[in-house]
Amino acid sequence: MKLDQLLHVLRAAAEISGEKSFVIVGSQAVLLLQQDLDERLTMSDEVDLYPGNAPDKSDRIDGAIGALSQFHDEFGYHADGVGPKTAVMPPDWMDRATLHYFGELTAVCPEMHDLCVSKAVAMREKDAEFVRLLLRDGHVSIETLVQRIEQLDPGTHPVKTIAAWARRRQLEAEGSATP
Repeated sequence: MKLDQLLHVLRAAAEISGEKSFVIVGSQAVLLLQQDLDERLTMSDEVDLYPGNAPDKSDRIDGAIGALSQFHDEFGYHADGVGPKTAVMPPDWMDRATLHYFGELTAVCPEMHDLCVSKAVAMREKDAEFVRLLLRDGHVSIETLVQRIEQLDPGTHPVKTIAAWARRRQLEAEGSATP
C-alpha cells in the first residue's frame, strides 16, 4: 500500500461513516509513522481502522469498502473495519499515539512499539516478519518492545510467552542484518 491509497481509504471511510477521525491500528499505520521503509512492511492491501468517536460504525465501513467489496475489486486495496479491542496494546498507548491531519480528516496512529505489541500478541507469521523488519532496521528497540509487552494484563495475556516471541524476532533480525 502507498500513502495516497491509505488516504483514499480514509476519505472513503469518512464518506461512508460521516466521521472525520479514525484510529488506524494495523500494519499500514507505518505509512504515517515512518519514511524509508522496507517495501515488505507496506505490502498489505488493507487498512485496519475504526472511527474514533463512533467505533460501532466500523461495520458500515467494512461492508462498503472492505474485503471483496466493489471498492476492493476496483482499487485492489480496502478497509478492514475493526474495533477498539481488535489490536491489543498497552493500556496507555493513547498517551503516545500521534495525530495526522489531512484536511478535515484525522488519523490516530499508535506509536511504533505499541503497534508491535499488537503484532506480538497475534503471533502470526506475517506479524513476525513485520516485527523482525522493524527491529532489523532500527525502527523499534527490543528493550522498549518488551517493556510495553510487560504492561499487558498477565491474567488475560501470556506475557512471558509474548515477550519470548518478540525476543526471537530480535535474534532473527540480528541474523539477517547486513554488515
